[in-house]
Amino acid sequence: MTKQRRLSDPKHAGDLFDELLVVMVQRGDRRALDRLYHRWSPRLLRAARRYCGDDDAALDLAQECWIGIWKGIQKGGGTLRDPSRFRSYAFGVLHRRGADHLRKIIRQRSAAKEQSEPAPNYAPAQSESAAIAQAFAALPQDQRLAAHLHFIEGLTLREIAAVQSIPEGTAKSRLFHARRALKAALTDNPKGDI
Repeated sequence: MTKQRRLSDPKHAGDLFDELLVVMVQRGDRRALDRLYHRWSPRLLRAARRYCGDDDAALDLAQECWIGIWKGIQKGGGTLRDPSRFRSYAFGVLHRRGADHLRKIIRQRSAAKEQSEPAPNYAPAQSESAAIAQAFAALPQDQRLAAHLHFIEGLTLREIAAVQSIPEGTAKSRLFHARRALKAALTDNPKGDI
């Protein structure tokens, strides 16, 4: 794809703009960091909600993520060497921070469960979006992230593999199983056959 065609495609133009902002941030431009933050905060917050479920915890996770992103972009000490890979880098930071968050929640729940009896599980009637959210929440964490990155954020298999630090085949498998589980949860097909 030529550079001119790439610029005419809004998705690629956005990627190029992000790349430019990252380069400007690496050169010390504070306004570029603010611009990058405002462009990416809604997407990272939306992805953080997949980890947390609750808005306050998602906000905290997204803010932690931005601290990691900022440190990674800094020239010299940063881990983001290729500005064109900002999108997968940002979601990778979120994935690592989100995994840490989930481990913390699991430890807290295990401790609380040992101290109290389980509450009855009531399943109220749900709207379609709540059913989708519940189906996503029921996925294993690695499949949930792969599905979110693909269906919500539009990342390719290669980008998903980079975010999760796995081979492309594993990313494809996670996405396949996530798709099957989501379909089973949202239809009357108990096997989830596609």
